[in-house]
Amino acid sequence: MIYIAIPVHNEESTIGVLLWKIRNVLGEFGRDYELLVLDDASTDGTPEVLKRYRRSLPLRVFRSDERLGSSGALEKLLRTAVERAPYPKRDAVVTLQGDFTEHPEDLVPLVKTLEGGADVVAGSFGGKGDGLPLSVRVARWAAPRVLGSSFKSCPVTDPFCGYRIYRVIVLKKALRDHGGAPLVKHPGWAANVELLELAVHHARRVEEVPLGLRYDIRNRKTRFRTIRTLRDLGRIRGKVNWTPEEGLA
Repeated sequence: MIYIAIPVHNEESTIGVLLWKIRNVLGEFGRDYELLVLDDASTDGTPEVLKRYRRSLPLRVFRSDERLGSSGALEKLLRTAVERAPYPKRDAVVTLQGDFTEHPEDLVPLVKTLEGGADVVAGSFGGKGDGLPLSVRVARWAAPRVLGSSFKSCPVTDPFCGYRIYRVIVLKKALRDHGGAPLVKHPGWAANVELLELAVHHARRVEEVPLGLRYDIRNRKTRFRTIRTLRDLGRIRGKVNWTPEEGLA
């Protein structure tokens, strides 16, 4: 089973199309899947859109009336997937944004690479994309420099991209180690780095696949903040340890 975890906040213009596109891609690919969507205190028509799609898709919708932020919402979805997965060594979780900047078609190479033996497959964005905002381009240039040695020792070239697939057993072990404590302490790209670090500790193989981003499809203004993102990355500089758990690598 492939669980696709999608946190959303005010994405009424894109979430329905995204879910339907995922249905088409995975239906043609021939894999069992379940969509896990957390509506993070949306104030637009997102709840109504999700309600319509529950009738025709393998979709479970969760709601938080208090804003959790994308990282907090994603963590709740990851915990839900781990609880639901009957075969943690075989089942997997994909983390995906709800604003259509990430291609549903890229699910196929992510899943294939995992099925080839990887425990974690990270999407790699080369810095090019349709409609890429200036704020993101600047952050893409600065982020490796902010992380410093923590970036240089990373097992993938792009620890900032959150479009990934994890074998459930990897997340289950990470959650076990943390007990009830949050998996990540920072938002945005810093959270992506933190989550990858936790997964690497329990992964025998970590691989990477190239992907593209589509900022031209999104119908709302970007919520990305360059200074805030770089500041959060600076807070984890030097604290990230990419060494796998003893006996795994």
